[in-house]
Amino acid sequence: MALQDLTPQLRTRLNRMERAVGWFVFLATILLLSGFGYYIYHTAEHKGWFKIKAPFFCYVQSSSGLNVGDPVYMMGFAVGNITSVEPQKPYEPHNVILKFEVQDPYFRYLWTGGSVAKINAADFLGKRVIEVTRATNGYALVVTQPVTLFTNLDELARSVASEPGKWQLSQEVYDADTNLVFQAYDLLDSSNLAVMAALKPDGIYAYKNDARDARHIVAAWDNRAHHYKIFKPGDDSAWLRAVETPPVSDQLQGMVTQVQKALPGIFALTNKIAAVLDNAAVATANLNSTILAAQPLVTNFTAISGELRAPGGLGVWALGTNGNDQIQGALTNVNSLLANTDTNLAAILIHLADLTSNLNAQVQANTNMLGGISKAVTDADDLVQGLKRHWLLRSAFKVKTTNAPPAKPR
Repeated sequence: MALQDLTPQLRTRLNRMERAVGWFVFLATILLLSGFGYYIYHTAEHKGWFKIKAPFFCYVQSSSGLNVGDPVYMMGFAVGNITSVEPQKPYEPHNVILKFEVQDPYFRYLWTGGSVAKINAADFLGKRVIEVTRATNGYALVVTQPVTLFTNLDELARSVASEPGKWQLSQEVYDADTNLVFQAYDLLDSSNLAVMAALKPDGIYAYKNDARDARHIVAAWDNRAHHYKIFKPGDDSAWLRAVETPPVSDQLQGMVTQVQKALPGIFALTNKIAAVLDNAAVATANLNSTILAAQPLVTNFTAISGELRAPGGLGVWALGTNGNDQIQGALTNVNSLLANTDTNLAAILIHLADLTSNLNAQVQANTNMLGGISKAVTDADDLVQGLKRHWLLRSAFKVKTTNAPPAKPR
């Protein structure tokens, strides 16, 4: 039925319904677009699309287990992704260049004092992951403060004078003897600028500590040049030293090779162990026989020790059952002998006293006795001396002069 065939009341109701449906479709479309926009924003925020990303690169020996899009870890957190894995040119000294990004704020943990990129095995199937390590000293590897190269020191001096306390060095300054005079982050003032002017450098890299570029990284530290290198189009990444562990497959292959080399020694060792076990079995059998043969000895020793533990057992065991009676008799005889000895010794002393007293009395009574004895001794000496001088007996009294003492000088 055509619209013009409807009554005015129906046409009015139909127009109202069409407008309501139109508004509903319009509002539904607005809500759908808002939800889709929120989803995109939430996903972008979750993936860090609005965060500053610091580009880095390192060199590795092999790309095995490393793929574009794999996460980069720091302290267990996923802080970025691998962006490129490419082989180097044939004449390059390195094999593979690995590029990756680290999101804000994690790239601010990377300093020259120890930050490296570790390439570690993730599983036993050859998968590997990259982990960057934080450092706490040195210089930041990348910065967001715009770095300016001043080839005219007067211009730098004017900037420092106009904004004192804001300009800092972005490089290390050495003298003619390669001694470090100033280091990066030192605050610039008129005194150190005068020292730098005396050194006549080609230029000075400096930055304002209150300036920020919240959109991207602007410079990276160059170890060889000792200053922050300003990024240029096509050259906007920072180098990070890689510490690469061999893949698990290579490590397993090395272990298998070592096991193969060690197998002959292991087999020889097992043969030696078998021989040792056989000898141990033989020794055990011999030991059992020895123990059985030693059982009577142990029994006898037990009996002897039992006898020795009895009172007087040692004497009975050494001298027999009559030994104790014999010892007692011997001791009785010794006691009697000692008693008789005392009595006899007293009698002998009395007799000696009587004898010496009689001798003394005779000497006192005969006064010529001592003179006669003295004369007899003298005559005997004269007789001996005469015999020494006689020609027949002289050789018998000859004195040997071998050990005679030397004559005294006169």
